[in-house]
Amino acid sequence: MERINYAELPEGLFTPLREIEDYLKKSELDTNLMELIRLRVSQLNGCAYCLDMHYKELKHHGETDLRISLISAWEETDHFNDKEKAALHYAEALTRIDHHPLSETTFNSVESHFNKTELALLSLTITQINTWNRLMKAFGFVAGNYVVSS
Repeated sequence: MERINYAELPEGLFTPLREIEDYLKKSELDTNLMELIRLRVSQLNGCAYCLDMHYKELKHHGETDLRISLISAWEETDHFNDKEKAALHYAEALTRIDHHPLSETTFNSVESHFNKTELALLSLTITQINTWNRLMKAFGFVAGNYVVSS
């Protein structure tokens, strides 16, 4: 149920968030990896709108149905490489951070696959999708209407 629809939002509310998305899109991070992270974090946060969006984005970018369906059990399958698994583990840790510091073990495991620049971009991707998830859940945006832009 929509609580605040797009037309009711204050003008420019999403502008800074979209600028971050544009920045990430131009970065050196792999698009499919970013979308896998966005999908997984959206699952953890239970954001239907974002699940719809990132499923469609992954399909648009050629991701397989098998990998998309297995993302919630990524640790139990060999359909994700070590770099993807490290990124997904890091994404889950940052999403579930609560009152606990990020462990050195988690950071070291992701740092072995990404340089400092990539790690900063990965961190921004994770925190950004957490922000979007919370906004979409607060506003009650309806899943199913997202259309991938060409």
